[in-house]
Amino acid sequence: MTAPLVDVADLSVALRGPAGWTQALAGVSFSMGRERLGIVGESAAGKSTVGRSLLGLLPPGSRVTARRMRL
Repeated sequence: MTAPLVDVADLSVALRGPAGWTQALAGVSFSMGRERLGIVGESAAGKSTVGRSLLGLLPPGSRVTARRMRL
């Protein structure tokens, strides 16, 4: 068995805005191997924030924490 390509456990993200900190994600966990995976959800559910967190593309000063986040 090969290691997953993406492995995320307990990802949380807080973004700073004019009114202070906003919790954008809390407790997101998933693992992805070589299969195809789609992340679906309602508008503003955090799909893009998950991807940007993995790639390090969130605005400076964002708080990203995770028990495990491997790409």
